[in-house]
Amino acid sequence: MAYVSVESDDRFEEGQEGLQFKSFLGDQSAPVQQNGRGSQATSGGPAGFWAVEYYQPFFDVDTKTVLKRCYTTLLPTSSSYLSTHLTPAADLYGPFWTLTTLIFTLFLSSSLASSISAYLSDSNEPVDYNFGLLSIAVSLVYAYGLAVPVLLWLALRYLGVGEWSVVEAIAVWGYGQFVWIPVSILCVVPIPIVRWVLVGAAFGLSGYFLVANVYPILASAEAKAVRLVVIIVAGLHAGLALSFKVLFFSYYIVREIGPADPLPTDPVGRL
Repeated sequence: MAYVSVESDDRFEEGQEGLQFKSFLGDQSAPVQQNGRGSQATSGGPAGFWAVEYYQPFFDVDTKTVLKRCYTTLLPTSSSYLSTHLTPAADLYGPFWTLTTLIFTLFLSSSLASSISAYLSDSNEPVDYNFGLLSIAVSLVYAYGLAVPVLLWLALRYLGVGEWSVVEAIAVWGYGQFVWIPVSILCVVPIPIVRWVLVGAAFGLSGYFLVANVYPILASAEAKAVRLVVIIVAGLHAGLALSFKVLFFSYYIVREIGPADPLPTDPVGRL
């Protein structure tokens, strides 16, 4: 008589805990697949940067935190913004909200200033709103608030400076433009000297904020010449401030209130 050895199956020894039932109504658990080398691999790992799930943590922030990160950029003690206010992690919701709000504020304030100037000038001509300024605002604000920090981060990575992430760079630039939102509203006042003072104050506050938070990153590089990048940052920021003043804050009435503007302007229009 021959005897056949039969190995026990662990699935029957484990009892009910070894039995698994799959529902066809949808399972959130990650399926286990066999890769080519015979090992198990799960498809529920970290999502790639092309997936929406990859960016969800950067937008998971409450309104109170966003507002706090906005108004703290106006404080002179915000030189340690990365370690003090962008903890535990930087976000992208606040920078996008700040830049988008700034775009609409620039256009609406400029349109309102044009209407006020035309009304005070007793002009019989109807006010023609320049919607081209909206396209200019979108290109200018997003290019400076998003493209510049990304390019700076890439350049510093190429030079071997990896003290911050690209999300932190965008957060610093985005939140740093918050001061322009109230300034653009106040520049509706048709007084040239007041507008210049407001633009100068916004340039000083936001420029100091950027330099104070970018320079420590540049100083961590081994090459001393990398620190000169802060001059480029200051130059770009000065160009942004002057562009805001010329493009959006240059509406005047026929009889200007206060001293004359040093730049030649059309009495009821822009440059």
